[in-house]
Amino acid sequence: MTIELIQGDCIEEMIKMQKESVDLTVTSPPYDNLRTYEGSLQWNENIWKQVLEGLYRVTKEGGVVVWVVGDATIKGSETGTSFKQALYAMECGFNLHDTMIYKKKSCYAHDPRNKRYKSYSEYMFVFSKGKPKTYNEIKDVPNKHAGKILKGTKGRDKDGNKRKLKEVVIADYQARPNIWEIASSGRSKHPAIFPEKLAHDHIISWSNEGDTVFDPFLGSGTTGFAAKQLKRSFIGIEKVNKYFEIAKERIDND
Repeated sequence: MTIELIQGDCIEEMIKMQKESVDLTVTSPPYDNLRTYEGSLQWNENIWKQVLEGLYRVTKEGGVVVWVVGDATIKGSETGTSFKQALYAMECGFNLHDTMIYKKKSCYAHDPRNKRYKSYSEYMFVFSKGKPKTYNEIKDVPNKHAGKILKGTKGRDKDGNKRKLKEVVIADYQARPNIWEIASSGRSKHPAIFPEKLAHDHIISWSNEGDTVFDPFLGSGTTGFAAKQLKRSFIGIEKVNKYFEIAKERIDND
């Protein structure tokens, strides 16, 4: 297991990375210039297209990119940038394997003057390069029929007799849906808090121990922290020196 933390621009640094060297990317790119990130942010269509192209290049066949993103509202209309990014990822060659929802347990107070319902969610686009090679299904939803025995018939054999099903005991838990309700992280020295459990659960789902996890927008190091705990190798890139040092201390001291 190796940890590599790089301070620099992710577009420039991804060019230096070996082609098809990453099993899983879990990242949350800037959202429509909603924050300035110490005045460092340059974020527009030309830039995010280069980021997605770079991610396709470094992702292994069967690898996955989890792209957690939201949209700004400008002059009463959501920008739709997140959907543009998902469509462009497909142009690059990715499959849009799943469109998941990150449902927050809390959010800012509702302002009825906005004339829209309160937003609790962000998109989690799951891009895959071909068919995902890894899927470790998380089963943590209590099953109300747990312990019951499922039996009966299904279809008929060639002789016309009904085909009996094998008796199955219904498990205590079933797989969770693609809407994940997760509490926001606590206090952070970074302005955009990325929940540790969100990174943890995606890393569990789409990779195995020893795989390489990547985050081109390292921020305070949440993805790297989770990857190290889960015994994955990790590569992280962060442009802002202040956040890079926070992430480095957090990951190194785990």
